[in-house]
Amino acid sequence: MPDLVVDGGDKLCVQLLIELRGHVRQAGPGAVIHLIATDPAAPVDLPAWCHMTGHTYLGPVRGAPRPTYALRVADTAKETQETKPWHVA
Repeated sequence: MPDLVVDGGDKLCVQLLIELRGHVRQAGPGAVIHLIATDPAAPVDLPAWCHMTGHTYLGPVRGAPRPTYALRVADTAKETQETKPWHVA
């Protein structure tokens, strides 16, 4: 069961990752976040972003009615720039 579900709707991954930064901060270390994302790049971009920042990518959520991906918030993750989710701060 996730600690937080973020519905990204049909937003592009760049916008989703910018929004996800705030949710990660609010959820705190150890929290599991489910991100609903229909952008076809999400299954590639989210694991790459998790690897870059240090969060744990848990993979696609099986049985979800819409494309949903899970991650666990790391306590020692790297911050990214406010409007550039692919650039470490």
